Amino acid sequence: MDRPNPAQEISALEDPAQDNPAQDNPAQDNPAQAGGAPDGSPPVRPKVTVPGILARKGHDKVTMVTAYDHPSARYASEAGIDVILVGDSVGNVVHGLDTTLGVTIDMMVMHTAAVARAKPHSLVVADMPWMSFHVSREETIRNAGRLVREGGAEAVKVEGGRKRIEMIEALIDAEIPVMGHVGLTPQSVNAMGGFKVQGRDLEAAHELVEDAKALDAAGVFSIVLEGIPDVVADTVTASVSVPTIGIGAGAGTDGQVLVFHDVLGLGNGKYPKFVREYADLGARAVAALSRYADDVRSGSFPAESEIYHMADEAAAAFLEGGGSSDDLLPFAY
Repeated sequence: MDRPNPAQEISALEDPAQDNPAQDNPAQDNPAQAGGAPDGSPPVRPKVTVPGILARKGHDKVTMVTAYDHPSARYASEAGIDVILVGDSVGNVVHGLDTTLGVTIDMMVMHTAAVARAKPHSLVVADMPWMSFHVSREETIRNAGRLVREGGAEAVKVEGGRKRIEMIEALIDAEIPVMGHVGLTPQSVNAMGGFKVQGRDLEAAHELVEDAKALDAAGVFSIVLEGIPDVVADTVTASVSVPTIGIGAGAGTDGQVLVFHDVLGLGNGKYPKFVREYADLGARAVAALSRYADDVRSGSFPAESEIYHMADEAAAAFLEGGGSSDDLLPFAY
């Protein structure tokens, strides 16, 4: 059975996936053109901060990817991604869960810490998982504090609109920056009756705009808009003072976010219409692993150059059984 992906369910309500318009990047083979140093090392970029993201409103587009581990964070940072969101979608993408509801605060701390250890120039934002910000202000602050103190997060993301304002204000009062999230909020999957595009009727669209305005007034530094019509996203973007970051919300937002695995073609290949694959690393990985398996079965791996050896004298003494440990010479590499 294919791994479910919350975003995939949107595609059942939308048009079939379109041909991906991603084009080859002529700079990819030239590190200097791609922003790297002439020797091919990644460029040194200034650290992205919360005030820096706020200052991008209406100017440079914000780039964000959802990633969950050390190598992904390193690649994202080297590529110049502004924000790394350690999303609770780790439950679906990495742990094989059907929804994000099984993700715990301990899981989020672990994955956030893995990302933070890469020391990315990107701003590191951690999702607050379901039921980690619902019970009380005290528990909400305690859980977010763990993401910052133990996980190394520089901000947290909270799903929901006006009903979450009390908790968001408590976090901001505790000096923890908050990214908002309205529209299709995966933690509300049961209440929404599935992963469905939101804000399609007049009342729901107005409610979405009011939710975003309330988040803005509460002090969030940005708002994710997920799975909503472009006209609604454009209205929200024009109505709030902070950057909006879209996923399935059209081209008019202040930035965009996609999942690292989806961008690189590491999912199951069944993506909603808003996902653009920029590589097919999944197919390349299967091909590489198949070649490895073939080489093991044929005996061509490992080759002579891939084997450690003893010095000849030590090997002869060892095989004859006549040498003591003192007679054995070091490995010959």
